[in-house]
Amino acid sequence: MVSSTTETKTRANKFLNTAVMMNNDNHSCHQHHEEEEEEETHCWFDDACILDMDYFVKTLSGIKQKGVRSDLIGSIITHYASKWLPDLSSSTDIFSDNKDRLTSPESVTASWLKKRFFVETLVGVLPPEKDSIPCNFLLRLLRTANMVGVEGSYRLELEKRISWQLDQASLKELMIPSFSHTCGTLLDVEIVIRLVKRFVCLDHEGVKSGAALIKVAKLIDSYLAEVALDANLTLSEFVSLAGALPTHARATDDGLYRAIDTYLKAHPSVSKQERKGLCRLIDSRKLTPEASLHAAQNERLPVRAVIQVLFSEQTKLNRHLDWSSGSFSGLRSPCNGSLDTPLRCLSKREMSAQQMEIRKLKEEVYRLQNQCNAMQVQLERMVEKKKGLFFKLKKFGIGNRSSSIVGEVEKIMEQESGRFGRETPMDLKSGVLGVMTPHKWRKSTS
Repeated sequence: MVSSTTETKTRANKFLNTAVMMNNDNHSCHQHHEEEEEEETHCWFDDACILDMDYFVKTLSGIKQKGVRSDLIGSIITHYASKWLPDLSSSTDIFSDNKDRLTSPESVTASWLKKRFFVETLVGVLPPEKDSIPCNFLLRLLRTANMVGVEGSYRLELEKRISWQLDQASLKELMIPSFSHTCGTLLDVEIVIRLVKRFVCLDHEGVKSGAALIKVAKLIDSYLAEVALDANLTLSEFVSLAGALPTHARATDDGLYRAIDTYLKAHPSVSKQERKGLCRLIDSRKLTPEASLHAAQNERLPVRAVIQVLFSEQTKLNRHLDWSSGSFSGLRSPCNGSLDTPLRCLSKREMSAQQMEIRKLKEEVYRLQNQCNAMQVQLERMVEKKKGLFFKLKKFGIGNRSSSIVGEVEKIMEQESGRFGRETPMDLKSGVLGVMTPHKWRKSTS
């Protein structure tokens, strides 16, 4: 027993001296020592993995007092944790882990408590510098912390560190399973919502750059597309996570549109009002032509969203045509001086692509015009039916009451016709009133 303790102390002192020497050599930055430093790094990492947990914490505190860099301390902690707890390794083998569990003599409860103590100790010895530990390792540590049920203060510290460098996270590590019995989803969406909200607060304070916010937006859109397949995901959770990011965070809304389409496909029982609320999250002006074409043909979207997409594409096309006509007129006009830079002519491939887009948009406009014409014919038929009903009621002597009914019908028809824009006949009201209102006879003197 005494010999093993002495050997452990010897390894700890060797580990401490090697760490200090590595720190000094890294500050000198000599190229001819790179291979020797790599070999020494593997050796002292192996020594660190042999150490006990208590001696590891004491040795790590001694390294911090010697002034070793924080990134080097972070690499020590990640390597040590990956050796002691395979759940924290980026390449965890499930079959080997199950084999170790079957052959392990200790009980499940003892193993659980040991993992909990290990995670809490690791969180307590993390260096204060926020970028010293990789974000993916922190996410794996948070997943293990939720699994073994550590105290709330340790989880809060991990969430703060992850929020600081959320733009460095990967989708694989962000998909943390839900270990709570009250949560019905497979993935823990509430944790991701908290992480995103903390990151957005850092962006509002000016700590993070716009590029980091764009990376987080792409990551969250991909996460939404994955979690939308869960049938137990509620609409409020989806909207809360999608709306946690500001509008300027997304350069394009293609990823958000794909996530919403996936959610509607996996949840066919969503009502019409809820579909409208989901589509309000999408900015149709930020959709690419491919996504706009898909949205225009998507039957799961409400009609209002489809019309907005088509209107935005038509606006883009008009602007593009105005720009192209202005550029061609600028090239042809002889008034331009020599100071104007010559504009580049479009290639045949670009011209053909533009013609294809224009042809597709024209086909969509023709289809909508046909639908509007069909709706207009239906409105006219309804008006004719109401006129016939009016004359029948007048024949039976119910003229005053029927006139009030017709007035209400006219109001409803005006509201229905106002939804279709300018293509509906504007003089429909005057024509109907001219037919339906009874003639006022002039009093005769005879």
